[in-house]
Amino acid sequence: MHVNMHCRATDNAVAESFFNLLKRERIRRRAYKTREQARQGIFDYIEMFYNPKRKHARNGMLSPIDFENRQRNVNQEGV
Repeated sequence: MHVNMHCRATDNAVAESFFNLLKRERIRRRAYKTREQARQGIFDYIEMFYNPKRKHARNGMLSPIDFENRQRNVNQEGV
C-alpha cells in the first residue's frame, strides 16, 4: 500500500517560524543549568510572553490571546 503525501513549502512554516523565534528570543539569550530550568524558561516564554503579549502580523498585529478574544466577541455579536 502506497500513501501519497504531497509536501508543500508552507506545511511547516508556522512551526518553523515559532521555533526560530523561540531560539532567537529565549534560548540563545539564556544559559540553563538544568533541563528543568530550560523547560520552565520555555514554558514561561510561551505562556507569559508569546501568547498574551507578542504581536503577530498575521493576526492584525494582535497577540494570539487578543485575536482570540476579538474573534469570540465577533462570533457572539453575530449570534
